[in-house]
Amino acid sequence: MKVFVTGGTGFVGGFLCQALAQAGYEVTILTRRPAPMEGFAYLTGDPTREGPWMEEVTRHDWVINLAGASIFAHWTEEKKKVIRESRILTTRNLVKAMAAGDRLPLFCSTSAPGYFGDRGEEILTEESPPADGFLAEVAQEWEWEALKARELGARVVITRFGLVLGRGGGLLGTLEPAFKAFVGGPAGDGRQWMPWIHHEDLCRAFLFLPAHPELSGPVHFCAPNPVRNWDFAKALGRALGRPSFLTAPAFMLRLVLGELSQAVLSSQRMVPDKLLQAGFEFRYPTLEQALAAIYGPRD
Repeated sequence: MKVFVTGGTGFVGGFLCQALAQAGYEVTILTRRPAPMEGFAYLTGDPTREGPWMEEVTRHDWVINLAGASIFAHWTEEKKKVIRESRILTTRNLVKAMAAGDRLPLFCSTSAPGYFGDRGEEILTEESPPADGFLAEVAQEWEWEALKARELGARVVITRFGLVLGRGGGLLGTLEPAFKAFVGGPAGDGRQWMPWIHHEDLCRAFLFLPAHPELSGPVHFCAPNPVRNWDFAKALGRALGRPSFLTAPAFMLRLVLGELSQAVLSSQRMVPDKLLQAGFEFRYPTLEQALAAIYGPRD
């Protein structure tokens, strides 16, 4: 089975492409700047622009769309445009490429917790409605573009990721320096809920999809036990052998980060109802288990 991946050289893509290859899939990675890893085919192209790369999409059985510019930067109007277009245009071009082929692949396109905005204590399943605001609106449009492939007859899975935990990047790569410098701690009042997932469980969830055709539409790729921000900080501090008591006040985050502070302070109590109902078993259902697997157990 051949898999076409956008965003395959990123933090999540690196883990996922390795897992796909180990499971016996032939992986083609679309990238602007090739960074070869052994075992993969590479295709150079910009997914936000139509081009010859689109012809290759139709030769694959499974398309996984991970592309999207990082949101972790000051949100100027230009940065917001890049965040939006890197997601919307890439997804639109992939659907257009599928429409030109004579067979329809399984299409998995990423989304994010920002779809829900700031929801406090509300438990969020795949059926929960979206919110307003920049990230929520981007996520909705991102998902709408992907779901257009249903009109072609394709099976579409919207993989809404929790915060992906693993060494070498992502959330932990952002937070580790502060904790190791003894200045780590909660953001704001720390009460906000954080959906998360260990990178191995995320890869296993992807590999679960081909054999489970009942899974379509939005599917939450997050652990079954979301945690509050203060509990996340405490657990990460313990895993790193560092204190976790220095709070970053909400007003300071708003001053320093601007609109990006919304993403840091928002509460999303996401749960993976569809995966659990389909029988998926998480290897790391609790944050303590996930961090112990990443950093090693502590006495």
